Amino acid sequence: MMQPGGLPSTTQSRNPWAAVRRTLAAAAAALVVLAPVAPDIARALGVEGVAWVGSALVVLAGVTRVLAIPQVEQWLRAHWPFLAAAPPPKI
Repeated sequence: MMQPGGLPSTTQSRNPWAAVRRTLAAAAAALVVLAPVAPDIARALGVEGVAWVGSALVVLAGVTRVLAIPQVEQWLRAHWPFLAAAPPPKI
């Protein structure tokens, strides 16, 4: 699908709520992973507020990158379509 001006449209512009769901799922995964260890790491470094934010952003970026892999997108379309970037193609 093309946007005005000949640029291809993105799945985020075609399915904005899917992008919101994927981002929320990635953020939840980041918090679940970091919840047990972040306070100890922050205390050890003496930066209790900053460590949570930085760690969460790193994990969030990693999960988001994994969600962008084509094979992951195919798996999501088959098993968890509510997290897929776009609905499955109509056959």
